[in-house]
Amino acid sequence: MRDEILEHTTYFLEFAKFTLGVIDAVVLKQPAYVDQILSDTYTHHFYSMGTVDAGNRVNFYDGMIRVVDPGGQEFVKFHARDYLNVLEEHVEPWTYLKFPYLKTVGWKGFVEGKESGIYRATPLSRLNAADGMATPLAQAEYERFYSTLGGKPVHQTLATHWARVIELLFAAERAAELVRDEEILDPHVRTAPTAPPSEGVGCVEAPRGTLYHHYVTDERGILQRVNLIVGTTNNHAPIAMSIRKAAQGIIGPGVEITDGVLNRIEMAFRAYDPCFGCATHSLPGQMPLEVRVLDSHGNVLASRTRGR
Repeated sequence: MRDEILEHTTYFLEFAKFTLGVIDAVVLKQPAYVDQILSDTYTHHFYSMGTVDAGNRVNFYDGMIRVVDPGGQEFVKFHARDYLNVLEEHVEPWTYLKFPYLKTVGWKGFVEGKESGIYRATPLSRLNAADGMATPLAQAEYERFYSTLGGKPVHQTLATHWARVIELLFAAERAAELVRDEEILDPHVRTAPTAPPSEGVGCVEAPRGTLYHHYVTDERGILQRVNLIVGTTNNHAPIAMSIRKAAQGIIGPGVEITDGVLNRIEMAFRAYDPCFGCATHSLPGQMPLEVRVLDSHGNVLASRTRGR
């Protein structure tokens, strides 16, 4: 079984290298695509959140959560158990999905910048929040990423796709390291509880963002209170703002709302890989999208709907 897993990691590594090659050939060598990535339409200056190891390198499941400000300076670093000291959730009447923000900065509305408590927790944010990668190939790509895009931090939403592939490369390298470690064969793989649980907080880096689980039980181990802040919830405000900015940047006087226009707006939130089923506990089974163009009085000038 160990040899079989090792064989899989070899494939994963080659797949990551292949995907990076596709990004080079299809995106980075096409000036129009690079211009779109760097355009203001898809750029936001938020705080960045991600888990890091003791050396402030990207980690997915073991370490502390680090937040850097829009200028790249460390703002706070905390254990998962202390998340309620750092985060609060804002509620709007038009959605039952909450908007987390940094408690000490405060909720200032749907605005960006250092004075706003809004943050992102995405593959791009994890790279921004870290000082590097813990494996050699991923570290080389990390350095190329920032040198190509003008240095740290990167705030271009569409660059999230490249960041995601760098993490794929890191995961493949790290998996190969783990499967070669002799400790992987240790029979002591589970610590059984000796008493009923009471309260626990766990945090991992899911592919789409930082994921907090908080459970409180009674003396029988039955859940009494649960709080989840999943990746899409962390990114809810940035997603909404990215959609708005993309629409404002793409739609202007005389612009016909075509499928191409819808696609370019959709690019703004597809970069977050959102799962609203996870975040809202609802599974509609489709991805409805409606774009409406209003005049200054709120009258609908044009609309286009897809997925309903």
